[in-house]
Amino acid sequence: MINHPLILFDGICNLCNGVVNFIIKRHPRASFRFVTLQSDAGERLIKKYNIPPEIDSVILVIGNKVYTESEAAVEIAKLLPFPWNIAVGFKVIPRGLRNKIYRWIAKNRYSWFGKEVSCRLPTPEEKILFPEASDLNL
Repeated sequence: MINHPLILFDGICNLCNGVVNFIIKRHPRASFRFVTLQSDAGERLIKKYNIPPEIDSVILVIGNKVYTESEAAVEIAKLLPFPWNIAVGFKVIPRGLRNKIYRWIAKNRYSWFGKEVSCRLPTPEEKILFPEASDLNL
């Protein structure tokens, strides 16, 4: 059972890692949990929720509800404190257009922001925010 909003992210993507760092620094209640797509937990969650392989950047799971692409970004913003949560206003843009822009950024993220050789490792203080498959009962 997942008791916290869970963000699956591309662990080698510098943009994705930057977003994770941004969320950690700006969410004082630390209610989010983070799992890299490349980890055992990430692979199991992808299988459990039947997430298509072309969804390879940021995914949000809240309970049994899965948000992908721009919808994940908007839902994450909604859970952040002010002023970041006002980004929920992007919902006025039709989802198809938002997703088109999201996919364009996702497609170019490595060339624009770079990538790492291996996945991000949490600091000892962050370890609780990065559950393993066994922590998630997967």
